[in-house]
Amino acid sequence: MFIIKICVRLIKEMYMRAIPAFVIASLTAFAQDAAVATKPAAKTFEVEPGTHIPLSLINSVSTKHAAAGDRVYLETVFPILSGGRIVIPPGSYVMGTITNVVRPGKVKGRGEFYLRFDSLTLPNGVTRDFRSRMGTMDASSTGKLDRDEGKVESEGDKLGDARTVAETTATGASVGTIVGVAAKSTGMGLGIGAGAGAAAGLIAILAMRGPDAVLAKGSTVEMILDRPLSFDENDLNFGNYQAPKMATPMVQQEQAKSGLPIPLRK
Repeated sequence: MFIIKICVRLIKEMYMRAIPAFVIASLTAFAQDAAVATKPAAKTFEVEPGTHIPLSLINSVSTKHAAAGDRVYLETVFPILSGGRIVIPPGSYVMGTITNVVRPGKVKGRGEFYLRFDSLTLPNGVTRDFRSRMGTMDASSTGKLDRDEGKVESEGDKLGDARTVAETTATGASVGTIVGVAAKSTGMGLGIGAGAGAAAGLIAILAMRGPDAVLAKGSTVEMILDRPLSFDENDLNFGNYQAPKMATPMVQQEQAKSGLPIPLRK
């Protein structure tokens, strides 16, 4: 009987000790859950689809040397804002891909290549992937842009072709005149020489390719986003980062519209 009383007493003591520990653990878990529930959600910043982002080419692209799969490297040259905050500062990197290249033909056809933008990397290393196209090229770029397909196409060279024929025709006519004088038939020599010169010019045109499609290093293009890009506060911690100081004609136009100062690079 004595042993039973001792066991009961021990059980009661253990139970009484366990209650405070259980209560403390429960209160701690409740407090943690309440803290999580009341903690404000991190603010997000979104760059909307359709946003135009000016970019400067770091490397040049030409149908003379480019091949499908080649990388194109660019950097942003104008700050992009969301919610009153810069989310894509100048100097952020954009990587693109040449998806197709067509060399200009010898008889007809223009040089063309297709450029797709694949990713954006902020100065702090935060990266976002997408599939975007080119919207515009600056005035210094030659050729034409198909905005729907992201295709850059070279200009025709009809003026150059006409000049080649004219020059070879004139040279042939001069030679024909000399030959005609020697043969005492100036008119015939002139006609034969001109015809031969024109034929030579046509042969030269058929043997030459047309101009290549080119985007030169340093030229400015616009990327049009195809999807939203979201960032939170932690993504936008750039530390002591200093944006590059540059201004191209396209950037100067954006500066004039927005009023934001973009100093020139020295």
